[in-house]
Parts: sequence; C-alpha cells; structure tokens
Amino acid sequence: MFALKLFAVLGCGLIAGVFFAFSTFVMSALARLQPNEGITAMQAINITVINPLFMGVFLGTAVACIFLLISLISKWHQPGTVYLLVGSLLYLIGTLGVTIAFNVPMNEALAKVEPGSTDRASLWANYLVNWTFWNHVRTIAALAATASLTMAIAI
Repeated sequence: MFALKLFAVLGCGLIAGVFFAFSTFVMSALARLQPNEGITAMQAINITVINPLFMGVFLGTAVACIFLLISLISKWHQPGTVYLLVGSLLYLIGTLGVTIAFNVPMNEALAKVEPGSTDRASLWANYLVNWTFWNHVRTIAALAATASLTMAIAI
C-alpha cells in the first residue's frame, strides 16, 4: 500500500509540474507568436504529448488514485483516509476530469483549424485564454492532490 501511495504522490507531483510549466511560461511564450505559428506549435505539442512516458504517468496516477479509493472501503477507520479520499478525488476530478471535459475538446478543435481559415486568429486568442484557465485549474488540483496524498503518507 505504501508503494501505491508513493506512486500516486509522485505522479500527482510530476503532472502538477508539467501543468505548472504550461501555466507559467509555455502558454505565454506561445501567445507571443503569430496566430499561425502559435497554432502550429500547439498542434505539435498536442501530438507529441501522446507518448508512453507522459501518458503512463498521467493515466497511471489516475489508476493509482482509483485503487486508493477502492482500498478506502475497508480501511475507512484508519488514520489518513480522508487525505487519501481528498487527494484521489482532486486528481481524478480536477486533473483528469478537467482534461477530458475541457482541455482535450479544445485541443481537438484546434487540430481541425484549416491553415487558411479567416477565423484562425480569433480562435487562437480564445483558445489561449480558455485553455490556460482550465490548465490553471488542473495545476491547482494536481498540486493540492500531491499535498493531500503526502499528508496521507505522513500520518
């Protein structure tokens, strides 16, 4: 059980760091580019992020959180279970859920934008604002999940 908790903590922390980087400088750098360049760069990022290392940590952490939640059924009376519950839900809802509900659909819409499209600049401006907002939510949720799961280990 300790190894599962540790994996979840490290996974949440790694994902929080990736999302933090996007929130604090990657999206700002992309916003400085011309819309065509920014869109092309983000499209490349969205393709490249689908790789075994990132997806293994991103989805593996979700699986670890699900197993932690299942383990709580029989261990609710033990110290630290509230932290496990909160941390797991923060990751599953605030990180994975937000990604699926908001960031991925925006990425899919961006992938379909035609190079000569007249609304390309306005779509990019909206994408930058909305995608970054939801990325902030994911960052905070992953960081809070890291803290909560760490507390569960510390107790």
